[in-house]
Amino acid sequence: MDIKLFFLGLCALFCIFRPLSAQSTCKLKAKFNLGGYKDVEKKTVVVGGMFPVHKRVASNKGNTSSVPLSSGCVGFNFRTFRWAQTMLFAIKEINARDDLLPKTDLGYVIYDSCFTISKAVEGTLTYLTGQDEAVPNYRCGDGAPLAALVGAGGSDLSIATARILGLYHFPQVSYCSTCSALKSKFQFPTFLRTIPNDEHQSTAMAKMVLHFGWTWVGSIAADDDYGKYGIKDFKDQVEQAGVCISFSETLPKVHSPEAIQRIVQTVIDSTAKIIVVFSSDVDLSPLISELLRNNVTNRTWIASEAWITSALISRPPGVSSILAGTLGFGVKRADIPGLQHHLLNLDPYADLLTEEFWETLFNCTLDYSKAMRMAKQRATYVNGTLSRTVTGLPDGLCTGQESVAQLNNTYSDISQLRITYSVYKAVYAVANALHNLEHCEPGKGPFVGKTCADINNFEPWQLMYYVKNVRFKMPNTGEEIFFNDGDVDGFYDIINWQVNNNGEISYVTVGNYNGSAAPENRMTIMNDSIVWNNDMLEPPRSVCSENCQPGTRKGIRQGEPVCCFDCIPCADGEISNTTDARECILCTGDFWSNAAHDACVPKLIEFLAFGEPLGITLIAISAFGALVTIAVGVLFIMHIGTPLVKANDTLLSFSLLFSLVVTFLCSIVFLGEPQHWSCMTSQVALALGFALCLSSIIAANDGSPDVIVTNTLHNDTSAPPIPEVDRLTPCTVWLIVLPPQPVKNTSGQNIKIILECDQGSVVFICCIFAYDILLALLAFIFAFIARKLEDYVSEAKCLTFSMLVFFIVWISFVPAYLSTRGKFMVAVQIFAILASSFGLLTCIFLPKCYILLIKPDRNKEELMKPRPKPKDGTSTGTSASLATTATEATIATTAIDD
Repeated sequence: MDIKLFFLGLCALFCIFRPLSAQSTCKLKAKFNLGGYKDVEKKTVVVGGMFPVHKRVASNKGNTSSVPLSSGCVGFNFRTFRWAQTMLFAIKEINARDDLLPKTDLGYVIYDSCFTISKAVEGTLTYLTGQDEAVPNYRCGDGAPLAALVGAGGSDLSIATARILGLYHFPQVSYCSTCSALKSKFQFPTFLRTIPNDEHQSTAMAKMVLHFGWTWVGSIAADDDYGKYGIKDFKDQVEQAGVCISFSETLPKVHSPEAIQRIVQTVIDSTAKIIVVFSSDVDLSPLISELLRNNVTNRTWIASEAWITSALISRPPGVSSILAGTLGFGVKRADIPGLQHHLLNLDPYADLLTEEFWETLFNCTLDYSKAMRMAKQRATYVNGTLSRTVTGLPDGLCTGQESVAQLNNTYSDISQLRITYSVYKAVYAVANALHNLEHCEPGKGPFVGKTCADINNFEPWQLMYYVKNVRFKMPNTGEEIFFNDGDVDGFYDIINWQVNNNGEISYVTVGNYNGSAAPENRMTIMNDSIVWNNDMLEPPRSVCSENCQPGTRKGIRQGEPVCCFDCIPCADGEISNTTDARECILCTGDFWSNAAHDACVPKLIEFLAFGEPLGITLIAISAFGALVTIAVGVLFIMHIGTPLVKANDTLLSFSLLFSLVVTFLCSIVFLGEPQHWSCMTSQVALALGFALCLSSIIAANDGSPDVIVTNTLHNDTSAPPIPEVDRLTPCTVWLIVLPPQPVKNTSGQNIKIILECDQGSVVFICCIFAYDILLALLAFIFAFIARKLEDYVSEAKCLTFSMLVFFIVWISFVPAYLSTRGKFMVAVQIFAILASSFGLLTCIFLPKCYILLIKPDRNKEELMKPRPKPKDGTSTGTSASLATTATEATIATTAIDD
């Protein structure tokens, strides 16, 4: 029994001491080094805050041989320090009010995130734990309940803290975290913000780029969620609208001179004149310094809300030369009464953060011993003794009475309270939510059983209900604040950086953007109020390639963005009537492109008109030829009883003259706009005219092949009859079956419509003119054979020469006709008709007219007789001797040689 009791006692002791042993193995792995403000004693509710008062953490050199320590922060930021002071001012103002939380005294815990995610996480864990030593998942102590966290600065900081706070359903109200990724309630269920979502800003930037017609822009973004998401949304929208991105660079979060120099060189090399920057002022500052060093001007910068009113960017000397004309979007601005008094009346000895602010602002130290050490280091020794400069108060010692108001500093500048106003709204949003929680009527509460939460002991998720449904008006401004799924309306002022009379940058509002308005009314820009880079009044052009004007089309350059193209002129017959046409339009039908290739115009109608100089000349020549021919006929009538005229067959002579008149006059029918009647008349008249003419010549030679022109007084009845040839039948068939008709020839010349006659059937017209050619050949053969007959007045040589002229003219006509186009083809044809007609008229009738008019003494009957035989008795055939065998009285008619 005793043994059993003994073992039971051992088991009890083991069970008791085991937890104690296990508990003793828990150790604090790290102690955070956080700076900030804290006032939680005797407070009803504690509000958290997080601000990037410093720009970065100090380097710890990566030493792993010793116990790691939480890094300190360096690079004091006066602008963000003002934000932190605004939260303190707002809590102080709320505690003094009787209409807002009258029975509740707000406390605060504010940490410096040092613009670093790790510090933001440290602050979040410490805040949730409730003590300086962070214990994850535990709330240590029994102090005032935590209300919400106002912060944590940049978007990437808020994303880190929101993931932790979301685990505990802890409300977070941000004042400057604009990243569009934070809108996801699945990932960040307790995140809200009093600054617009970057989706609005990206859309506003895209609309601005399109408003000014910029199609070639560069982009620079910070290497964080704020920059990446913002610039991505912007690029997606502008690229969809046809804008091209010349370059896209990322600003390093860790100082890297090589990366900054590479970005500057990219900006210099790019032809883009517009550069969109999504970055905080801290990340952008190194790039601005390098741009100044390289004197990169003639660029217009589009700024995001994070740096558009930042003195860190706009205040450095000489920055106006590169940033004047900058356009950007700023959140709502407001005046906060009493804030300036609070900012200018800080106690430098109140806490370490304010002490650092004071020392940084006035470049001195509040620590006397430290000031003495610094003075001794600067002192010069004279004969081994200290100079008098260190015998009194050291030069670097702050008195604590310095005037902040006398300094023109970012901290005290309240002319552009934009994000500061957003901080102010965030604190009031938490306070109004607490006010609604405190004044919940029992039995009408929003929770299970219509219960209410206790202001002195509530859960974070209970406050979250009131925060997301809060609706109130800000004091002094009257702006109504409410959250729509955690976001507020997207309203921005459009700000232009203009250089004032003092050579400094001033922020001038030149428009606004309201994301909740109708799409066509969202953006308002006063173009005339904008001063661009280099004081230009006109917006700069930023295009990779100038617009292709009407008459040209875009030619894409291989391997380059679509905004980079060549303007290729449209080909003949094609047009483009819009700017930046992708394809040229083919002119169809009776239309052709004009000289500028921007419109289809009716093609030129071409035909050999009566009224043009060439037409008038041809008419005059034709009329002259016809008149001369008629005159010859009249001359023959006047001398019809003379031997010379009687020696020629009168009927054949007048038939020949008539045919020549027809050929002269038919050439006129070829002129003018082709009509149905003219097309049928011209070729038929020409064919019949020449057929009659050549037939008349041959008919005069039907007695014998070696007799050229012989007229018998008494016809030889024994001569064989000449067969009749029906010349009209082929023409009639041709005109009935396939008549010539006017057509529009659009294939000969692109820019012209040639009005001409379509001959209908090529076979028919070839047959008809082949008949004329046959007649011409026969006439030439007869004349050629008879050229050596020894008549006194033989005209064989004249007929031979006339036929040679006829053949030369028409043989020359073929290549000349085929080598010409348009109306000149008709002119060549008319010239051939006139030349051959004048050749026949001249060669056949000129010698006769010469005798009739100039040598009438030779117009005698005896001269028409055959030549005498030679004395040697030899006989040579003559036209006269051959003629006497068929008739008793024969008079030979020949052409006189002279």
